[in-house]
Parts: sequence; structure tokens; C-alpha cells
Amino acid sequence: MRHEFHTHTIYSDGELLPSELVRRAIALKHKTIALTDHGDISNYKELIQMGLETKKELKKYWDIEVIAGIELTHIPPKSIPKIAKKCKDEGVELVVVHGETLVEPVEEKTNYYSSLSEDVDILAHGGLIDDETGKNLKENDIYLEITSRKGHSLSNGHVLNVARKYNIPTVINTDSHAPSDLISFEFAEKVGFGCGMTQDEVKKSLIDNPLKLLDKIKNKIK
Repeated sequence: MRHEFHTHTIYSDGELLPSELVRRAIALKHKTIALTDHGDISNYKELIQMGLETKKELKKYWDIEVIAGIELTHIPPKSIPKIAKKCKDEGVELVVVHGETLVEPVEEKTNYYSSLSEDVDILAHGGLIDDETGKNLKENDIYLEITSRKGHSLSNGHVLNVARKYNIPTVINTDSHAPSDLISFEFAEKVGFGCGMTQDEVKKSLIDNPLKLLDKIKNKIK
């Protein structure tokens, strides 16, 4: 069963309504899907409310764990810890930060300030993560994303090496924006092997670490 922690809907730059995205995930045998639309100070409350309402409604009918999340995107790096805390105070279940991907003009130090926050859960497509950031990610129990998304995946090998060096848990995500972006468990395995993961590392990224992340989410909600 797939656990997916990074997707987008029409509430940011995705193509699907939340319900259709979740339905398509079910068809691909997903057990978990997080709604993590792009957010900043202007819209975080609305996105969180949408995610929580969607989760509550779909839980009545479908056997899939919907996570109400957000991806803090292109915001001033120094504001990341503050806004991440605001999101958690508002009831969000998962905070992803749009990391310093190699193919977009993300401001320098976004990775670093993300790594300082106890309220950030995943650093997505982090690009060329430095050692100081790696140490902070480990200390604050922030997961690293290995991504299947075109362009963003260019740094998967480097991200994996940082994760290995500092024993940081990884998860394999899609950063889905369109129906074709969602992937099966078998394709997710290929993404892991493609960046140099061992069989054990792929298993941890697709099964063990997602379950630990879900426990972390549920414990923080209580």
C-alpha cells in the first residue's frame, strides 16, 4: 500500500478537486494521502480548513487516511518557523516546506530555516542540502523527501547521501499536480532504486518511515 505525503489540488496549482485526487489514490491502492497545497501567510487558514473538512467527510465513506497538510512555498526563509507554528496552532496535521529545488528560484536559506523548526515535518525536494542543515533536520525529526517529480528529482542522490550521513528518515513522494503524477507502489520502488537506495532503504522509505510519520502526526494531534 502506498503512503503519499505531498500532493496538490485546485486549491493551489493542481488539476483535481480533493475528492477526485483521493479517489484516484484509492484506485492506485494508496493507504494514505496528504493534501498539501501551496500556502503562505495569505491563505494558510483556508487551506487547513479545506483539508480538515475534506478529511472528515471522506472518512465516512472511504478506507483511506486523508491528511490535512500544507506546503509552505517561496516564503521568506526567516518566517518559516513562525508560519509553521501558526499552521500547527490552526490544526494542520502535516507541514511540508518547499525546499531549495535545483530548478526553481527558491530563496537561499529556505532549507536551513526549515531545519530549525519543530513544527516542520518534511523538507521536500531539498536540492543541495548542506551539513549544518542536515544536523538540524535530524535533531528536529524532520523527514527528507525523495521525489518522483521531474526536475525536482535531479538532486535525489544528494538528498539520499545527506539522509544516510545524518540518519534522517526519508519518504518517497510524488509532489502530484495532475492525475498522471500519482504512482503505484511498484513505481515508487523504482524511484528509490533509481537514486541509489538499497532494498532495505526502499522498504524503510515506503513502509516503515511512513508509518512512523503517521504515528508522529497522530501523537501531535492528541
